[in-house]
Amino acid sequence: MTGDQDLLAAWGPLVCLCLFAGMMAMHESGRRLGMRRRARDPEGSRLGLGPVESATFGLLGLLIAFTFSGAASRFDARRNLVTEEANFIEQAWLRIDLLPEGDQATMRGHFREYLDARLASYDKLPDLTASAAEVERARMLQHTIWKGAVTSTRNNSGGSPFNANLLLGAINSMIEITTSRIMATRLHPPGVVYGMLFTAALMAALLAGYNSAGGKTRGWLHAVGLASIVSIALFVIIDMEHPRVGLIRVDAVDVVLRELRRSMN
Repeated sequence: MTGDQDLLAAWGPLVCLCLFAGMMAMHESGRRLGMRRRARDPEGSRLGLGPVESATFGLLGLLIAFTFSGAASRFDARRNLVTEEANFIEQAWLRIDLLPEGDQATMRGHFREYLDARLASYDKLPDLTASAAEVERARMLQHTIWKGAVTSTRNNSGGSPFNANLLLGAINSMIEITTSRIMATRLHPPGVVYGMLFTAALMAALLAGYNSAGGKTRGWLHAVGLASIVSIALFVIIDMEHPRVGLIRVDAVDVVLRELRRSMN
């Protein structure tokens, strides 16, 4: 996470509360506006309201569905990447047996340190500074592992080139998956999408309040219900977009990496 997305993740609950308050205020403003309009023009106050209201609520529903679907798919993709990384690390770990016996112990030590750093980089979230330090440590260990494997396979003149390719290919896949995971944490909807969702929600609340102006009492159930469901939907979307710092988390999937680490002892 970087920049504005960090702020959105950290202030997600407050953002949703502000949306709830804003929708309630817009609903009340719409009701008062509708009451004044009906007092002046009882017959014409509702002319053309239906199509505008339908279009606004339709757009709001589309935006919520679009952002929710995207957040859910990215959430699943991030969980799958954890499993893929565990598979690639295990594959490379097993192929260390292809190295000369004298180099295997050192290489296995580097692998243990590497997996510890990878786990720590996520365990230390939402402390971005500490997490970034672990990411950098893992990156340095990647270079160490790669150079060690290349040097060992080159020096092993009696070894099979096919075996060297098997090991180096596995290590390369192990390194590449980290880039995929880092990019997955940075992929979020553009800020303009959240802005449109906010705007559509506020306008929908305004129109709902205007439409309720005909009643003698305030329709609190409708106002609170509309504001609550939209705010909760936004909260869930933000939470799924940042599954390392919210209530909806992918931490449970890390068990495959932890089990792999235990098997390395």
